[in-house]
This record gives sequence, C-alpha cells and structure tokens, in this order.
Amino acid sequence: MHELSIVLNIIDIAEKEAKKADAASISAIELSIGKLSTIEPVAFDFAWKHGVKNSMLEHARRITNYIDGKGRCNKCSTEFLMEALYQPCPQCGDYFSEIIEGKELQIKSLRIEEKIET
Repeated sequence: MHELSIVLNIIDIAEKEAKKADAASISAIELSIGKLSTIEPVAFDFAWKHGVKNSMLEHARRITNYIDGKGRCNKCSTEFLMEALYQPCPQCGDYFSEIIEGKELQIKSLRIEEKIET
C-alpha cells in the first residue's frame, strides 16, 4: 500500500512547515489529489486514519479536493476528460494521450494555531 508512505510524507512536510512557523498545532490541511494519480481513496483514508496518530495532524480537519483527469490526444489534439490512464481519445480512438490534469498530489494549504506567549 503506497498510500501509507504518501501519508507519512505529507505528515513530514506539514510538521516541518508548522515547526518553521513556530506553530502550536495544525488545525486543517487542504490537499489536491488527481483522480489519475493512482492513489486509491479508500486506501488513502485508511492510511490517513492510522498514519496521523500522534502527529500534529491527528486532530486536524482534512479537506481533500479530487481533480478530474484531463488528456490531450497526441494524434488529433482533442482535449477530453479521462477516467482512466489508458483511455482512448473519444474523437479518433488513439490511445496515445498526454495527461494534462489529474496526476496532482499537492498540499494546498495548512491552517496552524500559533503558540500563545506568556
């Protein structure tokens, strides 16, 4: 399950950024995940649930935006929605397409709680 290693990398990045900002905690994280990124949402949710325990993201709200796949046919240049990596062009039927959207995996934003100075 590569989703667990992805979750662990997200935790690492988020915690490093929060520590740079001298944050007390992370209250929310926003992710963008492409539907063609080979990340299985159910497996990702499972990995997230168990991976964030005892981390700064344990109590954070996760906002996940799934990005539709979009391709451009290399033969006829038609742009079309892609639901699978090897989907034929709806115009000419060719299987060679450039993926122009849908493989993303990004941390879009973090919301942090600042430390209270006493």
